[in-house]
Amino acid sequence: MAGHSKWANIQHRKGRQDAVRSKLFSKISKEITVAAKLGEPDVDKNPRLRLAVKEARANSVPKDVIERAIKKSQTAENTNYEEIRYEGYGPGGIAIIAEALTDNRNRTASNVRSIFMKFGGNLGETGSVAFMFERLGLIAYPSSSGSEESMMELAINSGAIDMEKEDDVYVFFCESSDLAFVSEKIENDLGDSLMTKLIWKPQNFVEASNELVQTASKLMEALENDEDVQSVHSNLVFS
Repeated sequence: MAGHSKWANIQHRKGRQDAVRSKLFSKISKEITVAAKLGEPDVDKNPRLRLAVKEARANSVPKDVIERAIKKSQTAENTNYEEIRYEGYGPGGIAIIAEALTDNRNRTASNVRSIFMKFGGNLGETGSVAFMFERLGLIAYPSSSGSEESMMELAINSGAIDMEKEDDVYVFFCESSDLAFVSEKIENDLGDSLMTKLIWKPQNFVEASNELVQTASKLMEALENDEDVQSVHSNLVFS
């Protein structure tokens, strides 16, 4: 099992999100509502909801906020959200994927396109950059969880397809459809994770100058700050 997890990339974006906790809570609550509406409002019977609640707890979302989001999915006046993936290129040809949950496709598309243009990028068609990424599940634990050898063995036994150690963190990867199952098996051994989520993992990473990194960072931060955008992924290496 080898490659680059670039845990720092994920933490870089997560750190920016944590700076605006109300927005983060809103995005997580929206995902909980959508997950509960698409499946059952029971975490034991709905893998997507279970992952959404797990992310909420990892980000210290209050229990009452989680419960309200689940209850909202069962109300008649609940808003219908559409899942949309936007793909494009940032400055220097950096590939970017932004995933959104929106109740107004035209508004979101206009906002995302404007953000790309403002920072020297351009929004492409669906599929224009996704081929450069793999859709995977990610489960992260601190290096204090055990030896690298024991983590490798756990990865194999749990059904993970890869395990990497970076920045004092063990990162397990699995097929996207197996995330709920694999994460549960790993949790049985290690307890709660630092992070459990679906990601777009670049097949190859792009290194850039500090100036380009700063511009690309502003573009991705602007996307993350949009009320409809749930997650942003790129193939840029952050220093």
